[in-house]
Amino acid sequence: MLKRFLKDESGQGMVEYALIIALIAIVLVAALTGVKEKLSGKFEEIEAALTPAPVAKTAGNG
Repeated sequence: MLKRFLKDESGQGMVEYALIIALIAIVLVAALTGVKEKLSGKFEEIEAALTPAPVAKTAGNG
């Protein structure tokens, strides 16, 4: 019975797929973490460009 159990490889494929998926997930997280910094900076630049300048008050506007 032990020999038969040791020779049984029916679950091996699923474990291999799970390991591959886990590796892909780790690589994606690492890549997106690096891209996050660059995107954050670009969005801050865009926000600064779209923010209107303050309007100076004059004596006639009040």
